[in-house]
Amino acid sequence: MTFNSRPVRESNQMVFGIRAVVEAIRSGKEIEALYIQRGIGGSLLNELRELTVEYNITPQQVPVEKLNRLTMKNHQGVVAFISPITYQKVEDIIPQVFEKGEVPLILVLDAITDVRNMGAIARTAECAGVHAIVIPAKGSAQINPDAIKTSAGALYKIPVCRHDNFMQTVKFLQESGLQLVCCTEKTKEDIYAPDYTSPTAIIMGSEEDGIRNEIIRISDHLAKIPMFGEIESLNVSVSTGVILYEAIRQRGVK
Repeated sequence: MTFNSRPVRESNQMVFGIRAVVEAIRSGKEIEALYIQRGIGGSLLNELRELTVEYNITPQQVPVEKLNRLTMKNHQGVVAFISPITYQKVEDIIPQVFEKGEVPLILVLDAITDVRNMGAIARTAECAGVHAIVIPAKGSAQINPDAIKTSAGALYKIPVCRHDNFMQTVKFLQESGLQLVCCTEKTKEDIYAPDYTSPTAIIMGSEEDGIRNEIIRISDHLAKIPMFGEIESLNVSVSTGVILYEAIRQRGVK
């Protein structure tokens, strides 16, 4: 389900040079990544740094060699990538879902770092009718051409909500009447126990660390996928598909 139309780009757009990046930010472009050469300064760069604070952009300080690998043109110590999608706010989406008479199903990804996992998850989520994907602004995989390709274009169709204060956003979902269901092995309850016919936010953890403890502590349900083989875990994109389709099965969507 798409609530707002988006410009479709084939790939991340590189912008280099201090003034060009400043203007890109001022024009409202979604900055996916910003690299600034370590140790450089100047008044124009100070203006850029002020903008990163104003627009909640976290630049990465890198050696000049990294920038030169990105482009050999005159980058002036600054290279940015514009996201191929336009991020949305889950605070805008939840009321729209309720107004349509639908039961919200939100997918929260707590720091998924592999772009192909991100793409595969988005593809499954779009097929399952998930209303939106929520990700943190920091520590999450870039939505780049690899993610777009792996998603089979689903990342152009499903709203992706990127938030700076991730915990506050998760609490907002709960305060909006959504139950928080964490898919984690840290429980005896399996994924078939929760009632997904209620407004629900399903939370998946990162490949390395799982779901952060702060979220687990406030969640309404912890649910694990039953495992019967010798391998102890599934890939996170596969796990997401398993739990999403249990929710769809309960909701009786055909």
